[in-house]
Amino acid sequence: MSTAPAFARQVGEIARAAGDAILEVYHGDFAVQTKDDASPLTAADLAAQRVIMAGLAALDPVLPVLSEEAKALPWSERRHWSRYWLVDPLDGTREFIKRNGEFTVNIALIDDRRSALGVVLAPVTGELYVAERGQGAWLQAEAGAPWQRIHTRALAHPPLVAGSRSHGGVQGERLQSLVGSDYQLVPLGSSLKFCLIARGAADVYLRLGLTSEWDTAAAQCVLEEAGGAVLDLAGRPFRYNRGESLLNPEFVAVGDGTIDWAARLPAP
Repeated sequence: MSTAPAFARQVGEIARAAGDAILEVYHGDFAVQTKDDASPLTAADLAAQRVIMAGLAALDPVLPVLSEEAKALPWSERRHWSRYWLVDPLDGTREFIKRNGEFTVNIALIDDRRSALGVVLAPVTGELYVAERGQGAWLQAEAGAPWQRIHTRALAHPPLVAGSRSHGGVQGERLQSLVGSDYQLVPLGSSLKFCLIARGAADVYLRLGLTSEWDTAAAQCVLEEAGGAVLDLAGRPFRYNRGESLLNPEFVAVGDGTIDWAARLPAP
């Protein structure tokens, strides 16, 4: 295949339209609200949400959508979903507010609890990552640019560890178990950390602390199709729509598929 799959490219265009709506707000003055969980919300989150909901409805009006900026439906209804969209219209709102460019649009298609399609857009740079199960992972550097197939790399020496820009945590001992004591840490916002590993520019991302399902699903598909994996700290692959809670377990995202990462995870 010389270009990204057609369906993934269609969803990518929806993400680009959402990115345009985000940038309109980003380049002007905007207010910041606080949601019930104390996380920030801007007009850009809501503008992107509207664009994505309209785009996905036009693409497939049957599939339900679960999104950070829409009220979560009760588990009694979601438990029956086998196929649905999982969306974060603006991942990295804190980075958006700081105007450092490290935020993304994330759209995933969940099929039988697995991430079957993933689209991640970095609106400021224009980089668009797409992946579809069994079809590989792809990068378009900017709108209209050719598609490039991307792959993870063998573990570098010293390894490059992608870390959260706004959610630091004590993780040194666990990182040493995974990659040894000689590693370089690169802080980066949003789901871009997964994409850095997927394109062979980093090796590991360890996340200790809370994330939600929409934070990881799209980038997980990109990383898996590039040759990597996202594992919980028991070494099990990530799954979605697991129950009432939409919070993820703590996890590690890795690039080198030849390593038994589960064996390197310390016992809880």
